[in-house]
Amino acid sequence: MKAHQAMWPIVTQCRVLGVSTSGYSAWLKRPPSHRAQADAAIGDALEIYFDRSRLTYGRPRLAADLRDAGIRTSDKRLARLMRERKIHGASRRKGFTTTTRDKDARPAPDLVEREFRADAPDKLWVADITYVPTLAGFLFVAIVLDVFSRRVVGWAMAAHLRTELVLDALDMAIHRRNPKSVIHHSDQGCQYTSIAFGKRCEQAGVKPSMGSVGDCYDNAMCESFNATLECELLVRHRFKNRREAALAVFDFIEGWYNPHRRHTSIGNISPVDYERRSQAA
Repeated sequence: MKAHQAMWPIVTQCRVLGVSTSGYSAWLKRPPSHRAQADAAIGDALEIYFDRSRLTYGRPRLAADLRDAGIRTSDKRLARLMRERKIHGASRRKGFTTTTRDKDARPAPDLVEREFRADAPDKLWVADITYVPTLAGFLFVAIVLDVFSRRVVGWAMAAHLRTELVLDALDMAIHRRNPKSVIHHSDQGCQYTSIAFGKRCEQAGVKPSMGSVGDCYDNAMCESFNATLECELLVRHRFKNRREAALAVFDFIEGWYNPHRRHTSIGNISPVDYERRSQAA
């Protein structure tokens, strides 16, 4: 009735709906119920945490944010409030292949065999290449990710897909982490099977490993990061040029993904927090 009082007089609406005018007046003066007040407070908190997630979190991660803030609520109530506030998590897009196999190159053996588990940092790294579309052409991004914490330990960006791209990402990971005996697992793309990449691994004591051809499950963890980058950043932005895209990817990795983004596989905390807690334990 209140929402339509500009269209029809309150007295008329009360008569049609069978409501007394005194009852309507009492309702106007009555404060919101305790549950309505709680819904409003939880909804406001949801919007704050959703904004902090860069408009990407769905219900499970938002529920974890609320729990950390001391706010506990049921999944059903949380889902209803998200619908009312039009809050929904990011969705994924389809991509295309960024690496091609060199039929003459000799791939490294598969030292992982889909066992993407590590009991400490810098025991197993996974690597891959993805792309960022811009109005000026593609920006290619090479990633090295630590399996233990899901932390991106090395990355590089360029306008080309030459071997230098993956070498730069590997060099960053080696410089940052100084591994003693780490496995570097990738697909059989020509960048990873190149002589230059093999020599760099040998110099640094890195053990290269490669999955089978055309099987995304053989590098599923790095494919998962690529999908996260795509659905949480790329589908929500259109970049004018490669520099703009590179700044956004840098901010996503170092400003969000590593220090803050929650991962369900490591207890719903960020990679940085997971490594910190593992070191303190």
